[in-house]
Amino acid sequence: MTRLSILDLAPIVSGQTAREALHNTIDLAQRAEEFGYHRYWLAEHHLTPGVASSAPAVLIGAVAAATSRIRVGSGAVQLGHQTPLAVVEQFGTLDALHPGRIDLGLGRSGQRAKELRSAAEAPAPPQATARIVDGLLIPPAFSFATIAGSPLFKLYGSLLQQPGAESPDFAEQVDDIQALLAGTYRSADGFLAHAQPGEGAEVELWILGSSGGQSAQVAGEHGLPFAANYHVSPATVLEAVEAYRDAFKPSQTLAAPHVMVSADVVVAPTDQEARRIAEPYGLWVRSIRTGAGAMAFPAPEEAAAHVWSQGDRALVADRLDTQFVGSPETVAGKLRVLRDVTGADELLVTTIAHDHADRVRSHELLAAAWRE
Repeated sequence: MTRLSILDLAPIVSGQTAREALHNTIDLAQRAEEFGYHRYWLAEHHLTPGVASSAPAVLIGAVAAATSRIRVGSGAVQLGHQTPLAVVEQFGTLDALHPGRIDLGLGRSGQRAKELRSAAEAPAPPQATARIVDGLLIPPAFSFATIAGSPLFKLYGSLLQQPGAESPDFAEQVDDIQALLAGTYRSADGFLAHAQPGEGAEVELWILGSSGGQSAQVAGEHGLPFAANYHVSPATVLEAVEAYRDAFKPSQTLAAPHVMVSADVVVAPTDQEARRIAEPYGLWVRSIRTGAGAMAFPAPEEAAAHVWSQGDRALVADRLDTQFVGSPETVAGKLRVLRDVTGADELLVTTIAHDHADRVRSHELLAAAWRE
């Protein structure tokens, strides 16, 4: 059976504090372990009122300490903002405390900053049309120009990196991380460096990506497992997994490609109730897409009061149209289509709801339906 795992942003909902959000994350992780989920990954987001997962290594340690079996990891460490040694030491420490349970998911968010700034200055590409591939909706690609040109985005560079710092090439950083984990890292003058903790750690290394660009290429060429983001960039998920498989070279880690694909889901006993719980999602995505950063996740009645313009709806259409919302049978069926079309070996689901009990129940219902 295809394994199900969870991606958690530690969402802060309206009327709630970050402390409450983090305690909810611990509770959901414990329940996810009971429900039979395979992995519990924490995202990395910064400077947003609605997300408390800004220090994934710290939160991973708390989640791993509160659970006993489920794998816990990052989805993903923004490698452009940290050095390979810092990452290896953090996750080596986690592995030393929780051996054999830690996943190190790597993303190239820092390296993409220049690309996104260029996108903000470039002419908008011709608007593509949505297509259906064997039952899976592939919407038109979203342009990140608005986000890249926002004041918040510009703050990332000044607050997440030292003045004048430049992010190295992503492939080189992955090479360094693998060498430090293996104990084979040598400096330019031949000095053998040892990361402790870190060297020999049993962390499972993953690459996360949203397109067929460098992340997919690096994952394939290094023979590492690859996680593709249908929930963040549904328009490019098929090109991402295709590029990864085309680039794949067998390694000591994997003999064949291994793909996990993410999806936004909301599950409730009925389709109608699930739609009510999911109603604030569009307003929340709008806050991200306007460049303001994720707002505190609103209650359904708050979302219902928002007056939507045509521009607002166009801004979030791809995310709304590809969110899987409904009864356990409805959502499980849509996830099977996603699995079959992408050839996913695992699925990674993320759920945000204003009421924590609704979020827990969503994962419980989905896990039960998936086993049937």
